[in-house]
Amino acid sequence: MTSQISGLDVRFALAQAIAKEAGSVALDYYNRRETLVIETKRDPQDVVSIADREVENLIRARVAEAHPGDGFLGEEYGLARGDSGYTWVVDPIDGTSPFVNGMPNWCVSIAVLHNDEPVIGVICAPCHDELYASARGKGATLNGRVLTLDPSRTIRNAVTGIGANNYVTPAFVGKMVEDLLEAGGNFIRNGSGALMLAYVAAGRLVGYYEPYMHAWDCLAGYCLVKEAGGWYHPFPVEGEQLTKGSPVLPTAPGAREDLMKIAGLQHSEPEGGFQDEAEVDDCSTEAR
Repeated sequence: MTSQISGLDVRFALAQAIAKEAGSVALDYYNRRETLVIETKRDPQDVVSIADREVENLIRARVAEAHPGDGFLGEEYGLARGDSGYTWVVDPIDGTSPFVNGMPNWCVSIAVLHNDEPVIGVICAPCHDELYASARGKGATLNGRVLTLDPSRTIRNAVTGIGANNYVTPAFVGKMVEDLLEAGGNFIRNGSGALMLAYVAAGRLVGYYEPYMHAWDCLAGYCLVKEAGGWYHPFPVEGEQLTKGSPVLPTAPGAREDLMKIAGLQHSEPEGGFQDEAEVDDCSTEAR
């Protein structure tokens, strides 16, 4: 039996309440997105708006009010360390490109770490009226329905999600797609890595692979997948590693070996593929 972590229940309830509130605010911005000023960050595909910043400020304020000793890492404003042993890791709007272009594939992603382990994962997808919620030892749910992964589903009888960005070369992305197809699989990409991780937990996808992703994009989904009975490749969260990118791979039980092989994660990190390693390190705390 999983031992109870002091303070977990109250933070789990708070994370769900905040996700719903933040999702409602984000949805209001989405419904009037034509009025938003859109800015670019690393490249023209990497966009941000006042909606991202205002939603993150809302979440930060709610956490600080309830648990001032907790740390907080957000995509837009970076890391503020705490002394409670808890750190909130948040992407206020994951899938900003779909968001500003009028597509519903975006979400609010809230994870909570305790002593470097993701122990809470909550993802709100307002356009779909869906709330994914999980906490260590408490299982995972979608709108209150318990999620349990089917071990008979593999890359050959289900669909895999993939992610790509300009941190990795086009050739690397092309090779991972080629390898997946050659192994008998198929794939989708919907523009929100966090939402596709939630889909892994829900059994809609059998796995998700992105060669370079940040903690705020994946840690909530990691908790969801684990609590639904899946597996994930560890994400480094100790010290400054929390703000840097890493390969991300959560899977259902029946897809683990195939996707580890395709991702090259059986014995090491995937080889090569980064556009420029120094540039990746320099930009790792910027938004994707």
